[in-house]
Amino acid sequence: MEEVSLCLMTRELCQALYEGWQNDPAIYMDMKECKPYHYNEAGVDRYFESRQTPSRVLLAIMRDGKPIGELQLKRIDWERKECTLSIHLQNDSVKGHGYGTAAEKLALTYAFDTLGMNAVNADTVVKNTRSQHVLEKVGFKFVEEKDGFRYYRFVR
Repeated sequence: MEEVSLCLMTRELCQALYEGWQNDPAIYMDMKECKPYHYNEAGVDRYFESRQTPSRVLLAIMRDGKPIGELQLKRIDWERKECTLSIHLQNDSVKGHGYGTAAEKLALTYAFDTLGMNAVNADTVVKNTRSQHVLEKVGFKFVEEKDGFRYYRFVR
């Protein structure tokens, strides 16, 4: 497997990522909400801007100098030292190669060593078994299933 790295997402990386984006049906509970994605530069700029908050870190998953996904550490609670991990790969061409697993491992190191977190949470829709497998593979522990989601937690 080729190595992946994480870096802070820039507007330019976000644009490059979403130029080749495809929505993944596995992340939708209601398939009526899963619509084909159409790239829109202004829309990506709005998305990027909306993610620039003190309670979120937006990271690009990089391979060969190009973004292949995004990883967010969101809902950062600086007092409790907890956050929630969210990951999305660009399209099917980069899924199933271990890039998500490698990115999640890097994100955990970043969350604990750089941000000083004590715990990282994650959730998936029940039908997204691929994401659940990756979370468990990197060490997340299943917490509960509720309202169509499976919840996980990683404590160092």
